[in-house]
Amino acid sequence: MLTKKGKYGLKALVHLSGLPDGQLAFVNDIAVANNIPKKFLDAILGELRNAGFVQSRKGKEGGYRLARPASEIKIGHVVRVLDGPLAPIPCASRTQYQRCEDCDEATCQVRHMMLEVRQAIAEVLDNRSLAAMRDADNDDFPAELTSQI
Repeated sequence: MLTKKGKYGLKALVHLSGLPDGQLAFVNDIAVANNIPKKFLDAILGELRNAGFVQSRKGKEGGYRLARPASEIKIGHVVRVLDGPLAPIPCASRTQYQRCEDCDEATCQVRHMMLEVRQAIAEVLDNRSLAAMRDADNDDFPAELTSQI
């Protein structure tokens, strides 16, 4: 499940991706516009800066902006940076695999299902850019998924 940290980080990046090229946004403006606690957003933006997604400038004319075009930022990469592996259980993770002590991985139906789940999640998130997320027309959301919400 996506944590609040991951959700807020994505919201902040979408906000920044909507700015004209080179324009900076103050943390408080991002926080207010997206209903994110400012102190939490400060920490998230620091992580996003360290990972190379955003740049910051201090001072009166300071703020944050994207470090590269939104079309080059993949959502899966952002989620992994903020929330860790995409896999729902450790034995299904590609990047932080941990063997389960309570089952035989070769025959464990739970692991096999979670490997499939992890792959489906990665397929969506790793093939969607920040620009595509920002520009998505929510009218094309699959009806079968809408009815399940």
